[in-house]
Amino acid sequence: MNSSSKQLVGLGSVLDKLIRSSSLHDHIPTLSLLHTRQEFPAQRPKEMQLSTTSRELSPFIFPLSSIPSPGKSYTTPMRTALSLLRSLSTSLPHHHRRYLLIQRTFPLFKPHVVNPPRISLFCTHSGEQSSVSNFVEQLAGEDENLDFDKDNEVFNFDASFVSNVDSKNKHLSPSLDMKELDELPEQWRRSKLAWLCKELPAHKPATLIRILNAQRKWVNQEDMTYVAVHCMRIRENETGFRVYKWMMQQHWFRFDFSLATKLADYMGKERKYLKCREIFDDIINHGLIPTEYTFHILIISYLSSSNRGCLDEAFAIYNRMIQLGGYSPRLSLHNSLFKALLTQPEDSSKHYVHQAEFIFHQMVTSGFKIHKDIYSGLIWLHSHQDKIDKERITSLRAEMELSGFDETKEVLISILRACSKEGDINEAEKTWEKLLNITPTIPSQAFVYKMEVYARIGEHMISFEVFRGMQEQLGSASIAGFHKIIEILCKSNSHELAESVMKEFIESGKKTLMPSFLDLMNMYLTSGMHDKLEYTFLQSLEKCPPNRTLYNIYLKSLVDSRNLQKAEETLREMQSHEAVGVDTESCNTILRGYLDGKEYAKAEKIYTLMKEKKFHIEPDLIENLEHVLSSNQEAVKNPVILKLSKEQREALVGLLLGGVQIESDEKRKNHTLVFKFNEDSGVHKVLKRHISYEYHEWLDSSSEQFTTIPHSYFGFYADQFWPQGQPAIPKLIHRWLSPRVLAYWYMYGGYKTSSGDILLKVKGSEDGVDRIVKTLQKKSLTCKVKRKGRVFWIGLLGSNSEWFWKLVDPYIVRDLKDVLKPGNIASDLKEEAQNVEFDRSDSDYSEDDIFDTKVENGSGANAAHLSQGT
Repeated sequence: MNSSSKQLVGLGSVLDKLIRSSSLHDHIPTLSLLHTRQEFPAQRPKEMQLSTTSRELSPFIFPLSSIPSPGKSYTTPMRTALSLLRSLSTSLPHHHRRYLLIQRTFPLFKPHVVNPPRISLFCTHSGEQSSVSNFVEQLAGEDENLDFDKDNEVFNFDASFVSNVDSKNKHLSPSLDMKELDELPEQWRRSKLAWLCKELPAHKPATLIRILNAQRKWVNQEDMTYVAVHCMRIRENETGFRVYKWMMQQHWFRFDFSLATKLADYMGKERKYLKCREIFDDIINHGLIPTEYTFHILIISYLSSSNRGCLDEAFAIYNRMIQLGGYSPRLSLHNSLFKALLTQPEDSSKHYVHQAEFIFHQMVTSGFKIHKDIYSGLIWLHSHQDKIDKERITSLRAEMELSGFDETKEVLISILRACSKEGDINEAEKTWEKLLNITPTIPSQAFVYKMEVYARIGEHMISFEVFRGMQEQLGSASIAGFHKIIEILCKSNSHELAESVMKEFIESGKKTLMPSFLDLMNMYLTSGMHDKLEYTFLQSLEKCPPNRTLYNIYLKSLVDSRNLQKAEETLREMQSHEAVGVDTESCNTILRGYLDGKEYAKAEKIYTLMKEKKFHIEPDLIENLEHVLSSNQEAVKNPVILKLSKEQREALVGLLLGGVQIESDEKRKNHTLVFKFNEDSGVHKVLKRHISYEYHEWLDSSSEQFTTIPHSYFGFYADQFWPQGQPAIPKLIHRWLSPRVLAYWYMYGGYKTSSGDILLKVKGSEDGVDRIVKTLQKKSLTCKVKRKGRVFWIGLLGSNSEWFWKLVDPYIVRDLKDVLKPGNIASDLKEEAQNVEFDRSDSDYSEDDIFDTKVENGSGANAAHLSQGT
């Protein structure tokens, strides 16, 4: 007897007992359909239950018998049994393998329907706050113990951190009113819905939309709600989301808070934060406040992603959770946010000190017990600030002591770091003694900070002794230790010591020699030791990649030593090397040399170059330059009127398509370009250097971000690409897609897959994507389009990627050609790009959420043309 027969026999025996039971009117059986890949939870969390009109059901349960609500006659035992068997027979051929299980019966009751809180513009929240119960208790560890592995130096958390289990009171989630199949009077409707429940999860998005479009004549809100809920019950949440999105585009759609909440929670649990956020925003746009768990799971979803900007979005949702929703987040959520903040790279973490203080304040006011790592982490953050808040660090140490926590090694190192910035030698010595008492091995960081403390009070020889002590105790000095002692010795003009340590550094075989070469060359330049500077420069070229700063110091040395011929050769070498290039400093240096050497013809040529590049001329050189140019009656104008060249305009269009943002002032008169680079991407590092050179006259050096100065010149681009502050694709984009535009779009917002295909990312409308696709077709480039959240991905697959490369190759930055060329190793793929899959046998456009509106409004021919023609 096979497994299916055994299950049917077992089912029959149980049904027979139920029919004979006298308590059948008090308990109604339900049938569970569980996917064989999923494990039935030991405890069914309340938050995951989808309540029907008369009871609550776990999403693991697929109810096949109707539950009578109060006021309706109860189903007879025989009819219930037959209904159960009939449902079983229709569900067995489903494309998913499941096994059947009789769920323990539930007493009939009328569930309390929780009304969703609404956003009030005129009154504040009452004292009673709406909250939901803990969602999936057995997954709490997964939600709260997120693993954030970083290569950079980050704060080390204790193993006991984020292991707390909250014990706050829980409340029911919103109930979902929904009819079951057996409650529908029409047999044909039951059959068709059962068929949809079986077929939809088995198909790809494009086919799914076509199937749903074919049912528009007879389906309604209740029918599609049942289909969406069924998909969630069998863990086909992606299908449920697509069904819900399709529902929203129908004329009969009425927003259902309970359905939206359940779907958002499932999307968040699967870490699909873009889809979860889409539903979350939709709830708020309808004037409602999401449940506490929806806030919670959305934050956790953002924290689980390594994409740039997700941490900022998580904090934004956290703030809205408290201020808009009036909720008090769980302790585990506070801890997860705090851990995510401190596990960022050091340069990023230090900017979140105010947000960390806000989390700490919320934990204290909520009465939570503060973990020792929260105190340690706050001190760590404050020690990384440029301006040290000594009073705050002292108060945190006092609170830590009152809470019964001893100062750990992490705390003491943070104190040393703060002392090194303030030059507090007394506190540094006390901290050093404490560090010796708690650990036999002093970390290398502590030696570096102690060296810096003594250097700040002018005791560079004591710093050198600390460095030697570091070598004795640890066996060898760290890279940071070498950098710091060479920097200290160079600033104190200790030539021989600095040279000997540098020799040790080179012989040690350690990498990252560039900072120390720069320190040595600056010391030689200040001392006028040009021969040693030249030797060090040539040595740096052998050990390190070329660097513009090194070249500028060497060029200044050549000018100061009146060696203009070699200075000219060096300048030409800089111009020919794309990774180096010339800038304002190098041009002003050589201009000064020509003016001092009375080589006015060459000075005029440099002036012409600076005018073309829009380089700023130093004020003390302008007067001498005016005498040189007076014979030509050409006045020196500084600064030059800013205007983009033809090449800059084309490159800017490609960068804007790739994702460059435009921020405008309130009157939309001045506009700023905001470049966001992925620091982990080698492609973006090279492109950032290239853009710095090409747009140097436009960049705002005073801004912490990589942005241009606010200027009215960008008004045209703001109107075309960022109308009303949102990204858009211009109507005239088909006229602007030149090879240079496509090249910069590919470098900034494109990726190359491991198979050699090329993906281009763009935000905007489907009409704009339509225009781009048609333009690429005219260039004999066949492409496919997919949509992931708010982003469209245009895929150039197979031979099309090679034709695309031939088109853009002349305009790709030289250092990126080997990386971006199809057929070589894949370029840096972001997490969002890795999840984009193009099926060569499928239609080119994924119809999910893209073109169904066109089909519905009678534009199906246009959508079909796009789907087949690209």
